[in-house]
Amino acid sequence: MIRELNLVVSPAQAHDSSKLKMVVSDNLVIDSSRIHHILVVRKSIDARNSNIRFNLGVKVYIDEEMPKTEKTQFSYPDVSRNSRVLIVGAGPAGLFAALHLIELGLKPVIFERGKMVSERKRDIAAIHGEQIVNPDSNYGFGEGGAGTFSDGKLYTRSKKKGDLRKILEVLNFHGAQDEILVDSHPHIGTNVLPRVIVAIRNTILNAGGEIHFNSRVANLVIHNQEAKGVVLLDGRVFEGIAVILATGHSSRDIYTMLHRNGILLEAKSFAVGVRVEHPQELIDRIQYHGTSRGAYLPAASYSFVEQVNDRGVYSFCMCPGGMIVPAATAPGELVLNGMSPSDRGGRFANSGMVVEIRPGDLPIGKKSDEVFAGLTFQEEIEKQCFSMAGDTLFAPAQRLNDFVTGRISANLPASSYLPGLIESPLNQWLPRIIGTSLQEGFKQIGRKTRGYLTNEAVVLGVESRTSSPVRIPRDMQSLEHVQIKRLFPCGEGSGYSGGIISSAVDGERVAESLAILYK
Repeated sequence: MIRELNLVVSPAQAHDSSKLKMVVSDNLVIDSSRIHHILVVRKSIDARNSNIRFNLGVKVYIDEEMPKTEKTQFSYPDVSRNSRVLIVGAGPAGLFAALHLIELGLKPVIFERGKMVSERKRDIAAIHGEQIVNPDSNYGFGEGGAGTFSDGKLYTRSKKKGDLRKILEVLNFHGAQDEILVDSHPHIGTNVLPRVIVAIRNTILNAGGEIHFNSRVANLVIHNQEAKGVVLLDGRVFEGIAVILATGHSSRDIYTMLHRNGILLEAKSFAVGVRVEHPQELIDRIQYHGTSRGAYLPAASYSFVEQVNDRGVYSFCMCPGGMIVPAATAPGELVLNGMSPSDRGGRFANSGMVVEIRPGDLPIGKKSDEVFAGLTFQEEIEKQCFSMAGDTLFAPAQRLNDFVTGRISANLPASSYLPGLIESPLNQWLPRIIGTSLQEGFKQIGRKTRGYLTNEAVVLGVESRTSSPVRIPRDMQSLEHVQIKRLFPCGEGSGYSGGIISSAVDGERVAESLAILYK
């Protein structure tokens, strides 16, 4: 007999199988010897007060053994001789589009401007060690996209239609931890995700798909308002039945290429701000109400959303037990991002704290410049940040309370950011719309969350790549570009997702629509 239960238990009970068995035994009013196995299928933490509890969904096997559980299996047939679909970008949107195209009987041909994971690691090491940024291989570009070396969080607030569970199962099938199928806020970790990406690559290649690394797409082949192929930077031309654009939000050259070809783009809202870093122990004390984390609780996280003068100020990409990294995609700019290993065991907690920027906020020169106003704003603040750091990848930084009160920081605390920090009055040189909004936002958070607003924390500039300032508009039914048939904008770079899961879902949706229309 199998019984399903929803339980509220202590952290110790959630992590000790014998204690959990006693809870289940009492709940079902049966002898514990009759319980052969307890399978946890859902898990979340309730830390709203000092009596911290775990919410568990469990299957209880009574008087019978649990069948041997296996990963959900997926079938990827040989598509080597089938119709070709060209995919620009090997991030989550592109990779999951490719996997689903294979399931649907089409051959994906992926073009990635960056390198495969193993080679990409060396270029990322050069950013830290030598402050050299390869514009085609960095934290933003390369196999797996920005998420490969930026944490691997799998949580999404997206309400878009799509099978979120399937995305998690595909990741698990390719080597991600079983826990991602259970946890309410699943996380793979930057130390695990690269090998998952390699496994996905092997699945695509073994099914007869193609992946071309070091292959930057420079143009599209368009005839009679239909996308027929792509042109690489080296002049090679590839053709297929359709083109999926899944380039990520940092591929600015793709936007300029589309604009040059007269392909419609739209300006959209985005967000810019700073990274804020606290000692993880401090965040634990705040979120766990003064309780020591101990052996049973994970590194605490947080999520804040405030309104300042009818403008959103919010935390973004919170990384408990993580580190801050230099995420520039070209020389001469300074961009920050955060990531965490799978155990989230680091000394620090960091998060983006960003301010909503609307198209109407930005100065416009010529009417034709309107669509690129956000990109220009991003570029200017990233170059300014680099300049404030003395043309290095050292991060301009200020203690948090000093930033809010407008004081100069005489010194800076320890930080996870390995290139290093340089004292800088961010409150003075950040654009006013960002600086003053952040100051008020931090004040509001400090009033609600005692201990957060402290000089033990430090703010670092700048966090500017939260999402794309540009959208590539598409038809809501076919998911094709509104102007060019057989061209399918997809994922973060097209303005239709944010993060690994929602990008993967969007990739699958685009693949499905494309197959219906053109297979």
